[in-house]
Amino acid sequence: MIRFFDLVSKPARDMAGRFPTLPPAAAQPHLIKLDSNENPFGPSPRAIEAMQSALATANSYPDDDCTELRRKLAAHHAVPMEQVLVTAGSTEMLSLLCQTMLAPGLNAVTSERSFVVYGMAVHATGAQLIQTPMRDDVFDLDAILAAINPDTRIVFLANPNNPTGTMLDPATIDNFLAKVPGHVVVVLDEAYYDFAMHFAALRKIEYSRSLEYVQRGASVIVLRTFSKAHGLAGLRVGYGLGPSELLAYCARMRNTFSVSSVAQAAAVAALDDHNHVARVVSSNTSQGQFLTEGLSELGHRVVPTAANFLYCDVGKGASALAARLRSEGVSVRPLNAWGAPNCIRVTIGTPEQNQFFLTAMRKISGLSQRPTPR
Repeated sequence: MIRFFDLVSKPARDMAGRFPTLPPAAAQPHLIKLDSNENPFGPSPRAIEAMQSALATANSYPDDDCTELRRKLAAHHAVPMEQVLVTAGSTEMLSLLCQTMLAPGLNAVTSERSFVVYGMAVHATGAQLIQTPMRDDVFDLDAILAAINPDTRIVFLANPNNPTGTMLDPATIDNFLAKVPGHVVVVLDEAYYDFAMHFAALRKIEYSRSLEYVQRGASVIVLRTFSKAHGLAGLRVGYGLGPSELLAYCARMRNTFSVSSVAQAAAVAALDDHNHVARVVSSNTSQGQFLTEGLSELGHRVVPTAANFLYCDVGKGASALAARLRSEGVSVRPLNAWGAPNCIRVTIGTPEQNQFFLTAMRKISGLSQRPTPR
């Protein structure tokens, strides 16, 4: 019998596992999913109509260059089309960057407790991922700068960060970029851009100058996605903005026809439905406050968020708590795999979903305070 361990690549052998998974939701058809930062309100009606229309031509391959969507995104962001690359979710863009820039002996740098796909994409190339400690649930940029060495090619900064929901201000990023050596590309992952912009406006602070970096040709790649505020997570469509030469190299590594015609049509339509996004981010802000207050009343520490989820320290046993919540009909994300065994990440859902979740949390808290039967 063939022993495939001896035949597969070293990265395939060494990668212990991919994204930490939960039991399938199909086993509990009425389960409230607050574990994956999905948009609980779904896609824009315009996007749904565009998807239905696109189905009629599903017998044809999609436009491999995503021309219409790239043109629309270029106009939306005031950059040339050559500075836009559309991919099957921003996760594919991460993989393309790593395949293009990394190899065994090289490395990428990020913070601990950040997006798990960074490690997956880096390790798949045989390169090393260096993770620096956080400081008060926020990236320590001085530590990241100190970790950069001659073999570093990429720095990943999720802003806001997943799973902590914390945000770096533009002045801090400006100062950081000024100190990054010329052989390093900085990836600004702005998957939660729309939510962060809304929070920033309410808090009267500035969120991002990322497009300025792209427009002036800095060694920066900005990642955006249609999976969050636009509610198209199931279609897998995202994009990168950055130097045209680097994106052209990344495009060579992309799988042919990786973004379906249905996804492209939906994304084009979703970009025009500003009212849908406004309703989504407005509800997210008010419901985030509702959840924060409810969890705080139960004695849990909640980190102020700039995204569509909450990072909550429940004191101990996050996995056990998540299992009990699942038995009550709610799925949240325990963060053991992120090195935070006492924390959970909770997607901000609809008002009804959030009320159900808090009721389940109160029930569990009440049960845990009862004396153990003798």
